[in-house]
Parts: sequence; structure tokens; C-alpha cells
Amino acid sequence: MQKQALTELISYLEDVAAKVRRLEEEGDAVIETEGQLAFQAKLEEKAELLAALGEKAWKLTEAVGGELGKEIAARLEQFSMSASTSLRIGSVFFMTALLYPEDHQPGEPNDLETFITDLKGKL
Repeated sequence: MQKQALTELISYLEDVAAKVRRLEEEGDAVIETEGQLAFQAKLEEKAELLAALGEKAWKLTEAVGGELGKEIAARLEQFSMSASTSLRIGSVFFMTALLYPEDHQPGEPNDLETFITDLKGKL
């Protein structure tokens, strides 16, 4: 049961990660054509998606159960809290930096994608 639950959770997280990438790409595109406000709107969508991550994945995380489920829940809550903070303070810079460590290089996976890869290793 835990393996199936983990597989379902990974699938859900992959969908979220793909949406995040799409929103970032759309944000990069609209800043050139529509300006800063359109860019900010895309980043706010990204932050809202991540802010809800812990809650939306809760049932799947609970189904994983055990220590692994607790570890996953804690990590997803970190993503959610950072995103909620970025929305609360309204920082476009903070929203842009969500999921990216200071030393991130273009083309490298973001923190959510890295987390998904780590979870796949536990299957």
C-alpha cells in the first residue's frame, strides 16, 4: 500500500512541478510583451499553487504513512510556508526565487524536482 501511495504522490507532485515550470515560462514570456504586472500575476499563480501544496497533498502523504510520510509532509509544508510568506509580503523577487537555492544554475532541477527524484529513489 505504501508503494502505491508513494507512486500516486509522486505523480501528483510531478503535475505540480510541470505547472510551476509552465507558469515560470509564461511569466518570462509576458514580461516582454505585457510588462511587470503580467509577470507578477504569473508568479503569484506559482506561489498560490505552492502555498496549497501541503494541504492538497495531505491525503496522499497520509496514505504513505510512517516516518516517510512525516518527512514528506514536513518538506511539503516548507514549500507551502515559503510560498505563503512570499504572497503575504508581496515580493516578486521572493516569488521568483521559490524552489531555487542561491547557487542554482540554469538548466538544473529546482528543489521540488529534486525532491521528486529523491522520492522516486524510495520506491
